[in-house]
Amino acid sequence: MNNSIDRRGAALTDLSLKIWEFAEAGFQEIRSAEAQIAYLKEEGFRIESGIAGIPSAFIAEYGSGKPILGYLGEYDALPRLSQQGSSISKEPVTPGAPGHGCGHNLLGVGALGAALLVKDAIAAGQTAGTVRYYGCPAEELVAGKVFMARAGVYDDLDCCLTWHPFAVNAVQVGSSQAMNSVKFHFYGRTAHAAGDPHNGRSALDAVELMNIAVNYLREHVPTDVRLHYVTTNGGGEPNIVPAEATVWYYVRAPKRSSVEQVYKRVIACAEGAARMTDTTFSIEILSACYDTKNNVPMENMLQRIWEEVGAAQATPEEEAFAKALIEGSCLENHQEAAKLMQKIGLDITGKYVCDFIVPIVESERGVCAGGSTDVGDVSYLVPTAQISAACTAMGTPGHSWQFTSCSASTYAQKAMLQAAKVMGLAGVELLNNEALREEAWQAFRAEGTTYVNPLPADLQPSLDVVKH
Repeated sequence: MNNSIDRRGAALTDLSLKIWEFAEAGFQEIRSAEAQIAYLKEEGFRIESGIAGIPSAFIAEYGSGKPILGYLGEYDALPRLSQQGSSISKEPVTPGAPGHGCGHNLLGVGALGAALLVKDAIAAGQTAGTVRYYGCPAEELVAGKVFMARAGVYDDLDCCLTWHPFAVNAVQVGSSQAMNSVKFHFYGRTAHAAGDPHNGRSALDAVELMNIAVNYLREHVPTDVRLHYVTTNGGGEPNIVPAEATVWYYVRAPKRSSVEQVYKRVIACAEGAARMTDTTFSIEILSACYDTKNNVPMENMLQRIWEEVGAAQATPEEEAFAKALIEGSCLENHQEAAKLMQKIGLDITGKYVCDFIVPIVESERGVCAGGSTDVGDVSYLVPTAQISAACTAMGTPGHSWQFTSCSASTYAQKAMLQAAKVMGLAGVELLNNEALREEAWQAFRAEGTTYVNPLPADLQPSLDVVKH
């Protein structure tokens, strides 16, 4: 069945590089979605576009009846990370433009390739059921899948798989942070800052006092809570008391319930700041997401298949590129990665590309990483599991120009195709193995957590949002 990926390797690579060149930010990925839709139509998939009111969201489906297997694809780029591909120095293609600094050009096409492998198996009578590829926009805004979940598009799935480009080949057994993304808009009254400041009511003062309050709050929340913010509007000229000011907050914690508790206290900080400055404020929720729920039976199955398929192997030229990139700009990150590998008994001395499969470390199951992803919301609706594939040099920082550079490299494309094989073979096994699916659902139900979509019922996607 690996031939399904091998014979499409050139076409999938071309599609990945095309999306890399488009480099469209969240909710703006129209061309990236259209390119995938065109390819999937040629492959016989049924397409439903504009999912959840999002122009760049779609579902591609093949087969019929139960069981139904889903693959999650992403294709949004990050603002201001434009970068020449396969370059070891910072060279933007277009200064200030987006770039694929998280490898989502690879992520979407790799998941799409896995769906094609399953499609071939269905067409050949090797399995039965339905395979779906979900085109999910705006993951970097932690938004697309949450809106899609609210629309109910995942509710009838039996199992779901996805992956992410990273620096190692591994099954992802950790969790991610639940999060609220929220803007606080303060409103005051203008006045001449020198002539009659007593007549002004400074919205910027309110923002600054809120930030001070939240910084004091940090001492009194669990140590694994993360609170970070940027002031997106601080007023205009210094001689005018600002009538409007805005601060954008991320409230993160390992569990959704903890986010909700801390978020109430952050709102209290805003209320206090408004009272102190005689201003008012409004709250604009941009997005919210759950943590990621693990599924041990599916993770163990993915590990077995990863080890059977094996890792992509770098050519001497690809290894040299990785070494030059790391030694030239992020050697400390590589040294830190080496220390982490040593803890699990792996020596990467002299290695800059991961050409092996990292074993599952039981103590890491469910451990919360620093970031957030809207995959978490899907994982609370249906048994979900993920892998990572080594598409970057070991030590490449996330969300960096170095990651953008790697995302267009020849090695990254090979790793993407390996990920597609692993997920595709896993998908066929899930469709064919009713006992495995039931075991996955038993593990899913064991936690007993009910999913309540965290978005306000009337919130619509901010289709003009560009992440700052």
